[in-house]
Amino acid sequence: MASQVVEAHRAAAAIVRGDDAACRKKSVEALEELGLPTGILPLEDLEEFGYNREAGFMWLVQRKKKEHTFKKVKQTVSYATEVTAFVEPGKLKKIVGVKTKELFIWLSVVEVYVEASAPGKVTFKTGAAGLSETFDAAAFALGE
Repeated sequence: MASQVVEAHRAAAAIVRGDDAACRKKSVEALEELGLPTGILPLEDLEEFGYNREAGFMWLVQRKKKEHTFKKVKQTVSYATEVTAFVEPGKLKKIVGVKTKELFIWLSVVEVYVEASAPGKVTFKTGAAGLSETFDAAAFALGE
């Protein structure tokens, strides 16, 4: 069931439903358009992708929660069944549904961005005291 935030943005959104490959293709296109690494949302069994350009809001719904380890940077990330974010060029903000494992605790990722002055780097910001970590963007390329 989609959240209330998604419902509020559904009317003006471009939505793809039911076809995992089509949803994945649209999500990759949106990340490319925003200038973000195309592999930062390596979700599977997608049921829905929505993008409200006017509001700068996108969401993805997958059948089940997924954990993914980005091998090049040794980071494990957990993706809930619903991932939402407000978007602007080079940035996903107010992210819901994404957590990263640091030592033995899971921290919510609230922002991901690529600065224009450093396009080869991507920064992940957590909600815990505003901690952030910057990595080589190539580690988050599609298929990594």
